[in-house]
Amino acid sequence: MEFLKSLFSGKAEDPETEKQKNDQKNFEIFKYDGMRAQRMGRPDYAIKCFKEALALEEDFETMSYLTQIYIQTSDLNEAKSLLEQMINLDPEHIDSYLSLANVCFLQEDYQTMTEVVNKAIEIEEGNATAHYLLGKAYQALEDWLMSIAELTRAILLKDDFSEARLLRAEILIKLEQYEDATEDIDAILSQNPEEESALILRGKVKEAIGKEEEAEKDYRHITELNPFNEEAFLALGQLYINAKKMTEAIEVFDEAIDLNPNFAQAYHERGKAKLLNGDKEGSIEDMKKGLELSPKKAQSISGEYGNLQGNNASSNILGL
Repeated sequence: MEFLKSLFSGKAEDPETEKQKNDQKNFEIFKYDGMRAQRMGRPDYAIKCFKEALALEEDFETMSYLTQIYIQTSDLNEAKSLLEQMINLDPEHIDSYLSLANVCFLQEDYQTMTEVVNKAIEIEEGNATAHYLLGKAYQALEDWLMSIAELTRAILLKDDFSEARLLRAEILIKLEQYEDATEDIDAILSQNPEEESALILRGKVKEAIGKEEEAEKDYRHITELNPFNEEAFLALGQLYINAKKMTEAIEVFDEAIDLNPNFAQAYHERGKAKLLNGDKEGSIEDMKKGLELSPKKAQSISGEYGNLQGNNASSNILGL
């Protein structure tokens, strides 16, 4: 009877219920506008929409969308703060820990990264990605043995885990364990014969054991597969420098710079090759261009040129 009375009398809903309905409606509008803006490549507008939505409702899914944008736009502190909120909301959601670990890696906070990943492993011991990220953290901390141990666990859990095999191969090469590194590289190439990172590592192994021609073949093959693979051009040019083939090295870096005029390290390496080839003026020009593009490399470049010509000559070349 009370229901019928309210229906026929046209009595309005109480203000609190009406507010909740309006808030829910506005939340959905902001959330889906944010999703559309994200798909359209408008991160600035998407952030505003998601923040408005979250002011109305603490929604886990919306938080995850906003976190993705913060990471894409390199706003890592905001991403970290939001991921910590998500972990507090749902302490068993392992993806939040893995995303937070990746943010810590980007921030070069490797110790916190290990702590976060260990918490993820407590929740799900058999998560291959968690063990891979822990191996990645230990690698950044230069704890090679612990890194290999965690990467091995990841591979045992997921045999075709190419990223884990690549990282383990890199460390094994650093430790001069070339046979073991080759096993990982071959396993990757058996799945994908054109995996560029694996081909580069195979070239580095060949170079390390004195098979320079085979290394050159691998590096060349990568530049043909993908002319924009900068690491392959650097590896090939450095191979020529080590073999005292300065003309060939300069040609490789010329090609790399033609493809990407902002390739700072190619200018650096070409400058080194020119200096060793007796072209001091060309070397100075290249090195200055490299420093303009990547000022952070100034100290390391100064040291390398010092080794090539002596400390006094290095100061003159750098103009520092």
